[in-house]
Amino acid sequence: MANISDEELAERVAILRRFRSLLEQQRKKFKDYLTVLEKQETSIEEEDTVALAAHTELEQQVAMGIESLQKVIVPMSEMYRESVGNIAQNEQGAVSSIQEELNALQQKVLEQNKKNKELLQVHLVKIKTQLEQFRNPYKNRSSVYAMSASSGSLVTVEA
Repeated sequence: MANISDEELAERVAILRRFRSLLEQQRKKFKDYLTVLEKQETSIEEEDTVALAAHTELEQQVAMGIESLQKVIVPMSEMYRESVGNIAQNEQGAVSSIQEELNALQQKVLEQNKKNKELLQVHLVKIKTQLEQFRNPYKNRSSVYAMSASSGSLVTVEA
């Protein structure tokens, strides 16, 4: 085990703590994303299009937040792997548990997303069937305004 200076150790601990903080932020974002997806499922089942549109917009915002956080986490994880040497074991354990929880959350998000997609496909098929079965009761009738006058056009008024 190589001896490192206090300054280098402090830098490694700072990297680790920042990495841990970013992972915790990402975990929160994934929890938020999962919550949005679960509410979106309810909106799909209740056929609430206004709520569904709102959830979809919120989902996109959360996904963009996760993506921007991921841009910071990737280089930070590289720094973490390079400097993991003599850092406190309990800090490394905390990072590992957060990463495991993140992986589980990502899997839940993927499953919920797949479930919502399948529900939407079923709903779209149902709507398509309803549209195909819709019959316009006025389809073969001509408009009252388009008819030619079939009654007399002269009126006699006698006093």
